[in-house]
Amino acid sequence: MELLIIKSGQKYIRFKDDTYLIVSLDKASVYPFDKMALVQQHESCIKEKGFKNVCIKKLVLTEKDL
Repeated sequence: MELLIIKSGQKYIRFKDDTYLIVSLDKASVYPFDKMALVQQHESCIKEKGFKNVCIKKLVLTEKDL
């Protein structure tokens, strides 16, 4: 499975209650690829708010038996 995620430096972004938060990977907001336009809007807003080194990344999840 491939999802979109937004990074700021070494941390990730969570969008909650109309606020952007810097969080670890397990708390980050993730989006399916069909939400690319929304993710790009978030990226633009985040940059305008002064967050540094902001970029969109592809998060690749795999499932394996233990």
